[in-house]
Amino acid sequence: MSLYATQKFLYELNRSETLQAAYRDDPRAVLEPYELTDDEAAALVEPDIGRLFHLGVNGQILMHFAALHKIEWQDYLQRMRDGIAQHGPVREGVYAMTTGVDEVVAPVHEHDGPDDQEGAR
Repeated sequence: MSLYATQKFLYELNRSETLQAAYRDDPRAVLEPYELTDDEAAALVEPDIGRLFHLGVNGQILMHFAALHKIEWQDYLQRMRDGIAQHGPVREGVYAMTTGVDEVVAPVHEHDGPDDQEGAR
């Protein structure tokens, strides 16, 4: 339920300029009505994009939160990668990782060209 509360807050924040202004003035106060863990609240206040991604926040919602904080696209992507490296795989939600960070799920087959029968399969 907590991931739901985190994403609900971000969804509302992304849509409401009034909430954005209140968040800028006092982010902790704005978060009080939401049932968040201390980890989630800290990540929302900092903001810690990598930790939020690790916690399972949807990337579509998270990218708007990053834009609110004027985080450039490449930096946003790197913060997500850094979050996985630092905190571990995405723990729940649509991006939940069921394998280890370094585990190969779908190997990429390389081939030398059109005559390479092995690569063509």
